[in-house]
Amino acid sequence: MTTEQKNNHALILRTNGEFEIIDWPASGTLETLRTAIGCDYVQAVNISPRLTIWMDEDGTGKHVNHAATMLHVIHADLIGHHHGTAVITSGPDGEGTTQGLTQDDVTGLAAFFLTFTGARIPSQRTK
Repeated sequence: MTTEQKNNHALILRTNGEFEIIDWPASGTLETLRTAIGCDYVQAVNISPRLTIWMDEDGTGKHVNHAATMLHVIHADLIGHHHGTAVITSGPDGEGTTQGLTQDDVTGLAAFFLTFTGARIPSQRTK
């Protein structure tokens, strides 16, 4: 019996080392990215066939995002650093539509960030 995983998550990486898992919508993805990153224009960097880093196209004056930079360096050549909040999704499907991450993808990325970036484990929600 096979279990099909849905690609319905994205991972927000903040410059202070915190991360957040969000739902990846079937439509309205550009607005989701703009809201999560806090910008008007986003830029996609495909670092592998299965991972895309989204960030503020300008990024001027924003802090270095060490987690996004480290993830990029591991998967592809990078000169410089990523700045500002970043969102990680899967790559595009055959029609060019950006796909969300599976639960396994999110688990692997979260383990990576907790292990190698010194990110803090989020506290339990009380509400």
